[in-house]
Amino acid sequence: MKIIQSKLLNNFTNLIHGITTTKMGNLAFHINDNPQNVNIKHENLACAMNYKKKSLIHMKQIHSCDVHIVNNDDNFQSPRSCDALVTNKRNTPLMVMVADCSPILFYDKKEKIIAVAHAGRQGAFKNIVKNIIKSMVGKFNSKTENIYVSIGASIGVCCYEVGEEIYEEAKNLGLEYSLEKRNSNYYLDISKILKKQLLASGIKEKNIEISNECTCCKNNKYYSYRANPKTGRFAGVIMLK
Repeated sequence: MKIIQSKLLNNFTNLIHGITTTKMGNLAFHINDNPQNVNIKHENLACAMNYKKKSLIHMKQIHSCDVHIVNNDDNFQSPRSCDALVTNKRNTPLMVMVADCSPILFYDKKEKIIAVAHAGRQGAFKNIVKNIIKSMVGKFNSKTENIYVSIGASIGVCCYEVGEEIYEEAKNLGLEYSLEKRNSNYYLDISKILKKQLLASGIKEKNIEISNECTCCKNNKYYSYRANPKTGRFAGVIMLK
């Protein structure tokens, strides 16, 4: 399977969305890959998902909590430095690229707003999902009860071993609930943090979907930086038709 559909977002016929796998190939330009090959992968994905490649908006992801509202200056060739995108524009696909971090897709069914986010450890610790929801509410009059959130595959607590310094940072942020200690080692559960933050921001539990697949365990299906630092990137895409 090249593109995975969200059961939650499949309920909305005015959306195009999906999470890619390694079968679609690497979609990132910043790693050691031939740009021409990456462009071909983007063309193939655009064809498979029925959108125009030149209309795709992606990001130069920087492990921040910065949210960008898409405007007419945004384009495929010059991605913004940020870790989340929000828009109400139709036929404007948004993309997040990952290799262990969480790809998150947002949709407001009433105001017809979409968003994507890149949430690794830093994004979760900085509560990027709170900033996205604030942007949707503040800029587009979204109500949290109308927002649906689908989180794709990411590295699981089974594999995400972290050091003592990360444990201390999590503890100082009140996030110690997300850590498991096994054989004197600490393992971090990013999905647990994201879910708690979404609920705290007013998203209904029934409107949250979280993949239980670990990218490191399933590094043949998904790219995983922990499994191979020279790996590619898979992507989450969402678009309003």
